[in-house]
Amino acid sequence: MTTYAVLGTGSVGQAIGGKLVTLGHEVAMGSRTAGNANAVAWAATAGDGAREGSFADAAAFGDVVVNATSGLGSLAALQAAGADNLAGKLLVDVANPLDFTGGFPPVLSVSNDDSLGEQIQRAFPDARVVKTLNTVTADVMVEPSRLPGRHTVFVSGDGVAAKEQVSRLLQSFGWPADDVIDLGDITTARGAEMYLALWVRLYGAVGSPYFNVSVVRGA
Repeated sequence: MTTYAVLGTGSVGQAIGGKLVTLGHEVAMGSRTAGNANAVAWAATAGDGAREGSFADAAAFGDVVVNATSGLGSLAALQAAGADNLAGKLLVDVANPLDFTGGFPPVLSVSNDDSLGEQIQRAFPDARVVKTLNTVTADVMVEPSRLPGRHTVFVSGDGVAAKEQVSRLLQSFGWPADDVIDLGDITTARGAEMYLALWVRLYGAVGSPYFNVSVVRGA
């Protein structure tokens, strides 16, 4: 059993937090202030291993921290969580730097020569940041069998051991090991995040968020 901090109270945070509880872990959901209505409601229904608090409360509690906040607010949320509470810990970043201020479809607030994952790693150099799961919708993150057949999830990060730990976590969610592709160091998060420009267009084209890509290898 591992203790987890899930920062963010939206659909992604609730899906990941709920899955972790069902797998037997203890999970603290963090928000700007303790007593957030969404977090309280989630903790009341998710199971005995669920609790809630501020970003700092959750980050202090968790051995592993999951950033499931809105990408534009991720750095501020992690600052509120506290660098000391993140130091030495695996920080699983599932957020995307989507900017909806100009309407839909959103644009990326950072791209090409930088990424949110890199910004987080620079801001918190003592954390072990791994980008993953940002290329699928929340329900598919924690239950890949929602989609038929084999499909792919990616990991990006500077630490081999950290990525191996995330791969094991993904496998506990139901992702086969062969479908977890290690893209490389944290700079490769640029590609995973920029895929969202295509993802939102595919969402419009197929009329549903329940899709993913499958990397088919040649001989």
